[in-house]
Amino acid sequence: MHEMSLAEGVRELIEEAAAREGFTRVKSVRVEIGALSGVEREAFEFCFDVAMREGVAEGARLEVIATPGEGRCLACGRQTALTNVYDPCAHCGGFPVEVTGGTAMRVIDLEVE
Repeated sequence: MHEMSLAEGVRELIEEAAAREGFTRVKSVRVEIGALSGVEREAFEFCFDVAMREGVAEGARLEVIATPGEGRCLACGRQTALTNVYDPCAHCGGFPVEVTGGTAMRVIDLEVE
């Protein structure tokens, strides 16, 4: 379950920001998770609650913003939606499709006190 290491990475970012910016409590955290990032949303949400215990973000509300997978078909040149990395082009059925979006996971912002 790599979601725990991802949640611990988010905790480290938050703790570093708290030390740098001087806030003592995080009320909410917004995280973007791409459809092609390989991150299981439900597992990450569970791990987030565990990883934030006894830190400045303990009890913080997590908001996950899902971003769709996107790609560019190298056969027809059009942008296409992807639900998996190896999907064919939705327009022409061709391959390969170069993945152009939906692979990232990032912290967007924090609401702090």
